[in-house]
Amino acid sequence: MKYADYFYIAAARPDRNWIKLEWIEYAFAHPLKEVIQSDGRIQRWAWIEEVERYLRIVVLPDGETIFNAFFDRRFTP
Repeated sequence: MKYADYFYIAAARPDRNWIKLEWIEYAFAHPLKEVIQSDGRIQRWAWIEEVERYLRIVVLPDGETIFNAFFDRRFTP
């Protein structure tokens, strides 16, 4: 798994800097839902029990580079 340069910029934001890489890796490997965007990026959601929230990650079209990660308040399975 790789991380895009933008990921590190976004991950430094105060509302995201506490998201653990292990949660991102979990969402990558065990998504509850996956959607391919029109630009080829892949959205994946996973329930993170530790914080009782859904984490959304965005993966680049190569299928292995994480572009973004954040908790999605609007997601419903």
